Amino acid sequence: METILVVDDEKNYLRVLSAVLEDEDYEVLTAQGGQEALEILQSSDLDLILTDMKMPAMNGIELLEKIKVMDPDLPVIMMTAHGTIDKAVEAMQKGAYSYVLKPFDNERLIIYVKKAVAMYQVVKENRRLRDAVESQYRFGNFIGKSKPVRDVFEMIRKVAPSNVTVLVEGESGTGKELVAKSIHFNSSRRDKPFIAVNCSALVENLLESELFGHEKGAFTGAVAKKKGRFELADSGTLFLDEIGELSPNIQVKLLRVLQEKTFERVGGTRTIVTDIRVIAATNKNLKEEMINGRFREDLFYRLNVVRIVLPPLKHRTEDIRLLVNHFIDKFASERKVDLPVKGVDQEVDRLFFDYSWPGNVRELENLIERVMILCPNDTIRVSDLPTDFRDNVHNALHLDGIPAAATLYETLATIEKAMIERALKMADNVQAHAAAMLGIGKSGLNQKIKKYNLDVGPKR
Repeated sequence: METILVVDDEKNYLRVLSAVLEDEDYEVLTAQGGQEALEILQSSDLDLILTDMKMPAMNGIELLEKIKVMDPDLPVIMMTAHGTIDKAVEAMQKGAYSYVLKPFDNERLIIYVKKAVAMYQVVKENRRLRDAVESQYRFGNFIGKSKPVRDVFEMIRKVAPSNVTVLVEGESGTGKELVAKSIHFNSSRRDKPFIAVNCSALVENLLESELFGHEKGAFTGAVAKKKGRFELADSGTLFLDEIGELSPNIQVKLLRVLQEKTFERVGGTRTIVTDIRVIAATNKNLKEEMINGRFREDLFYRLNVVRIVLPPLKHRTEDIRLLVNHFIDKFASERKVDLPVKGVDQEVDRLFFDYSWPGNVRELENLIERVMILCPNDTIRVSDLPTDFRDNVHNALHLDGIPAAATLYETLATIEKAMIERALKMADNVQAHAAAMLGIGKSGLNQKIKKYNLDVGPKR
């Protein structure tokens, strides 16, 4: 049963409207003023607000503005007398669904109410679907539906409840800190500190002080005692980013903390006991660094209890559309144009699938942030993309990778297979949609899928 809130300072109107709406099987709540209405809105799941325009203390326009801050999509119908029609027009400009004139015709009022409630039901269903998608395809703020990402999600679920040390490897911009936060906030330490340190951002002496703290007078400039990140993260999680950049000296001290759970501040003698979980991350292959003598073997094995490898964005193209929609929502508030962006057109979709994304998810995020500010329309088009991006899009067919001795038939087959694989990914394996993208019939696509022995998952 849908719930409607009626707001009017005249008790007679509240009684009449309640009776009319209850006859239509709506649940009706009433309020005699704006402040009371806002309190009900905070504690109730409403589908429509029907409010008088002229009320003491807070008028209908002021109430509307506050409602739109709390729930921009909740429909509001204004009730107004003939003398305040100009105010009703103002209310429409500020987001009211409609207005009715007092004294109103019951049948006309019910038509407005039913349309507004039906519209909001669609909005709520879209919210529910989006929440379901985000719940299914995200872990914290790490988003994706591709198999490599699902494997990462499964690993996070398994390691989060434990206290094991985790090593996260991946190219810059793949989301290593997001994985670390997902592990922390799904663990028993979630209510304790999450402290992050970029090991490549500080020189050795400063990094040592940053990690372990220092005593007053320990070195020039140490004018007071300072706690290090190991102390600040006590009972929580310490995230050591770019750990492959640690100097041999810091590596030795870190190994001791991991083994003994103790350390001393720089310039101090008191042994400090710490209870932390360490998650380390690097864009290097630490095993290779160890083999080449640049990283301690014993420290590597202490860190590499559980290893999570993040795929680059070019290896998880199925996730691009999800990420694009996520970033559009994230940066929607930065738009100065009063026109929400709904998505990207098909040509932009293709460019995003074809691009190699050397900066990975971070590059995609920065691109969408920029475009959201400058895009004048409700759809992102190729003309909205920065020139330097368009100039650097690499063709996913990689003709330069085809052997020079390849025949024309072999080359065309390679291109055809690549285009079919791309179309299937863009269409989420819905073959009818992929066939339409390629400009061929569905039966023709099926033949080519069999010809190239493509794994397309369940037939859709």
